[in-house]
Amino acid sequence: MGSELTAGGIGVAVRQLRWEADGVVSVQLQPPSGELLPAWEPGAHIDLLLPTGIQRQYSLCGPVGERAYYRIGVRRERTSRGGSEYVHAFLRPGQRLTVAGLRNTFELHRATSYVFVAGGIGITPILPMLRQAESWGLDWKLLYGGHTATSMPFSDELRGYGTRVSFYASDAGGRIPLSEHFAQVQPGAKVYGCGPSTLLTALQDATAHWPADSLHLERFKPRKRVPATEDKPVEVVCAASNKTVNVEAGQSILAALEVAGVNVPSSCRSGICGACETAVVDGTPDHRDDILSESERAADDRMFICVSRSRTPRLVLEV
Repeated sequence: MGSELTAGGIGVAVRQLRWEADGVVSVQLQPPSGELLPAWEPGAHIDLLLPTGIQRQYSLCGPVGERAYYRIGVRRERTSRGGSEYVHAFLRPGQRLTVAGLRNTFELHRATSYVFVAGGIGITPILPMLRQAESWGLDWKLLYGGHTATSMPFSDELRGYGTRVSFYASDAGGRIPLSEHFAQVQPGAKVYGCGPSTLLTALQDATAHWPADSLHLERFKPRKRVPATEDKPVEVVCAASNKTVNVEAGQSILAALEVAGVNVPSSCRSGICGACETAVVDGTPDHRDDILSESERAADDRMFICVSRSRTPRLVLEV
């Protein structure tokens, strides 16, 4: 029986650091006691808590079903706020860290076939997905782009799949021709993409004529968007805590609940990690996250309270 990734997390040690590309290292993390880690599925990510107090989310990219260790990939960002810089400059084998928040907001759904699209470090959540598709015996292909061939992590692993993987290095004029690849709808296929916002926007445009919910995306940064509704004060009833909290315009529901002493797990506070997912009992959310699909938004049965608000004056949440 494995450890549970509770809010407080579990201790792990750095098992291995390996260069995977220019500016990218993979990090293997394992419990010092040798205990099995919680099971996970392709698309899952964890929170890595560094000794500096910084907390960052990283996708799991190791072998599907591996529980002796977790593997993540970390690109050294030029505008790092301290997370990737610490990993690259100070992390060493044997060092103790904490991982928490095992979540999956990018689940791989069964389909007749798959087209995976990755840009740079966006390959990390895609790696386990194509391995899973391979184990299921399903048809798949990967379109993998990067600034240069040497900046694209895990390329050596991917070359083992032969022609199923197409590499595109933009410095050699090799941008992914998305409109060409997605011009013809592939019945029953699902498309999974992760990478820079420019790539994901282009992928959305290229698949606009595909059936609804064919496309699944994971973003590392929230989109810039203009809210569909103006921020207005809202009354939030906390069904489980038996509290009613008034949320002011311009204040997030999460922040207002925290002030009122209602604790909800959170991490990114920008609508991309899924930590603050909350069930909706009554009222209509104004979804502003980058996680839910259009059909999931239409259900109005859950929301991410770090960014989303309410279309109704009153909202009842299961918190």
